[in-house]
Amino acid sequence: MVVEVLRLGHRGDRDKRISTHVALTARALGADKIIFTVEDKDVESSVKKVVENWGGDFKFTVEKNWRRYIREFKNRGIVVHLTMYGANVNEIMPEVRELSKDKDILVIVGAEKVPKDVYELADYNISIGNQPHSEVAALAIFLDRLFEGKTLYRDFENAKIKIIPSNDRKVVIRNK
Repeated sequence: MVVEVLRLGHRGDRDKRISTHVALTARALGADKIIFTVEDKDVESSVKKVVENWGGDFKFTVEKNWRRYIREFKNRGIVVHLTMYGANVNEIMPEVRELSKDKDILVIVGAEKVPKDVYELADYNISIGNQPHSEVAALAIFLDRLFEGKTLYRDFENAKIKIIPSNDRKVVIRNK
């Protein structure tokens, strides 16, 4: 299974930090790729620098025609839209996890008011609680549930920097 995250919308300076965090969360918790619908070279550079230093094979792309991308993706996988209006994540995850054994997943995370057709294009509109919340938190919870916590123990290939877990001190390994 390949997991891609579509960051739908991005409002320049207003969203720069949160969009970067969406990308970093996607990478850290098991997604293979993030797709932005708007170019932002600063965010792209920031994410690519993290991949270069912290390892892994995470991709950053831009797709302005997101509707076409979603429609084409549906030929090879399932489309999940994270929204506070959807079905409860706990109730729907067993079904999504089962389908992900044979199919890739596109996770849509909005930055602004999401157009109605996103709800219609999605195979699943999933809620992380039916309250206002951060898209970063929603993505983190969804990916953690999808991978059942296993990505928290993952090693990233070609990492120049690696943290060794410790309860009482910082342990950082730097490879050249």
